[in-house]
Amino acid sequence: MTETTFAHAPRAGAVDGVPRLLLRLEGVALALVAVFAYAKLGASWWLFAVAVIAPDLSMAGYLAGTRIGSIAYNAFHITLGPLLLALAGFLLPQFDMLAVALAWLCHIGVDRAVGFGLKYKVGFPFTHLGRVGKVMAS
Repeated sequence: MTETTFAHAPRAGAVDGVPRLLLRLEGVALALVAVFAYAKLGASWWLFAVAVIAPDLSMAGYLAGTRIGSIAYNAFHITLGPLLLALAGFLLPQFDMLAVALAWLCHIGVDRAVGFGLKYKVGFPFTHLGRVGKVMAS
């Protein structure tokens, strides 16, 4: 895709206005609850530091193109994955799994709070929360 294509990409599917603000506030709440629960769990903060940044390794998928990149990124930036991991951590019980799930949820919450949403295949800047950063037009 060229920068011109990005500049003229439609906003279809992107949330804006009050719903966007509410989704970003949900992100703040998710991150705060995840950090509070992590602290109560008493797990290692070193584990938190590693696990909270790990989901961004999925951006390497963009090396294979925007379609694969968006699939990989979205797979690690939806709440379903960490919620299932947290459930497994409770049921097994494996509290390290729960700790990783909470750090993962915190990551997703912070991303949403700052406006990084789920990606569209048209390119990295295009998310369900709107365009990220400036996109240059020619």
